[in-house]
Amino acid sequence: MNDMDDMNGLGHDLRRAVRGSVLVRGDEGFDSARTAWDPAIDQKVLAVVEAEDAADAAAVVAVARLAGVGVATQPYGHAPAGFEGTILLRTGKLRSVEVDLDRRTARVEAGATWGDVLSAAGKHGLTGLAGSTAVVSATGFTLGGGLSWFGRRYGFAADSVRAFDVVDSHGDRGRVTAASDPDLFWALRGGGGDFALVTAMEIDLHPAPCLYGGRILWPAMRAQEVLAAFRSVTAKAPDELSVWFQLLQFPPLPELPEPLRGLSAVTVDVAFLGDPEEGRALLREFDAIPGAIFDTRDRMEVANLADICAEPTMPTPSLFRGELLTALDDAAAAALLASSGPGTVAPLACVQLRHLGGALARPAENGGACGHIEEPYLLGMLGVLVTPDAAGAIRDRQASIARALTPYTSGRKPFTFLAHEESAASAFTGDVLARLREVKRDRDPQGVFRSNHPVLA
Repeated sequence: MNDMDDMNGLGHDLRRAVRGSVLVRGDEGFDSARTAWDPAIDQKVLAVVEAEDAADAAAVVAVARLAGVGVATQPYGHAPAGFEGTILLRTGKLRSVEVDLDRRTARVEAGATWGDVLSAAGKHGLTGLAGSTAVVSATGFTLGGGLSWFGRRYGFAADSVRAFDVVDSHGDRGRVTAASDPDLFWALRGGGGDFALVTAMEIDLHPAPCLYGGRILWPAMRAQEVLAAFRSVTAKAPDELSVWFQLLQFPPLPELPEPLRGLSAVTVDVAFLGDPEEGRALLREFDAIPGAIFDTRDRMEVANLADICAEPTMPTPSLFRGELLTALDDAAAAALLASSGPGTVAPLACVQLRHLGGALARPAENGGACGHIEEPYLLGMLGVLVTPDAAGAIRDRQASIARALTPYTSGRKPFTFLAHEESAASAFTGDVLARLREVKRDRDPQGVFRSNHPVLA
């Protein structure tokens, strides 16, 4: 579809089919509508549709199938992949969250954020398996597996799904469960959005009567002591406790408070599903490290879970690289600190270690495509593209840290931690990838659905 007549024809067909707004190339507001949360990714799509409801989503798929083009679904644009030649379907208006206290479940529409889910569930002493930020789509996060603060206790978010409401590649709506369609249900739990368009999901909620969490921050000069304590604490942590270690470089921006402006820092971020006194006792090794600039650990509400990391909520151009670590012994710890220093991780903004293990390391009964993760730690390296020409230096620093840790990396990566240029083959074992490809060919032979990391690429 290259000429303007075809473009106008697609726009006409979409406007006749849906109640929501439709923009095509040349329309005022099109460029803004197609922009991803990460504006460094150029999404060269044919049209952008803002769905009003699930019926609109089904209608878009039907139009796309007849036109011979693909559909890429994004509520807000997180984890974009530079979609080209597709219809971009925005599902941000589908934000309903319905909690069923008797069944301890929630029905979550595709555009509902984790903030929406946690606010609804937290009122009842319950939680969903959310990650570090509240502004991402709970459904998109879960389709990719979903590494949660509470994953050590309850496993991948995808394995807490009971059912999906979907649109298939013909534009027909249906409900998918383990009983109704075991292959598709398996693929959607961790294989991404390549197999059907999910308009809602039903998930288990988990008890969270007490939650203790927060961040301790020191100057970067304390990194060796903090990493030593992190290794000790995580070596004996119960499944209810998650601890993340970070080396941070704050920018010298005037809007930041003076203690943080331009600071090179080391932090630990913690979440504990249990009594605050027990949580503090489990973390007492960090209390012995002097010089903390602040410590926000306290009893907290489930709805405020994202306050722990306080990640940016505004669109930010960035480059990310992730690696799974097979060990964090003395040599690995020394290699991490040496390659991330001296003194600052710049031009990166963050080098993070997440403690995994627990339920994440154990195969789930009737689990999804996400499988389990045997590696005990996840390394993440993030650089912010303050200027476009910063990309080279950021990639070089990420590569140098990854090289230093090569003896301790497995080569596999969680699906939602793949970089833009990485393929699904980096996230799945050969047999799992083969099964996902079989499901894709069977359920979407025309290739209507375009995910961030297609299984057939």
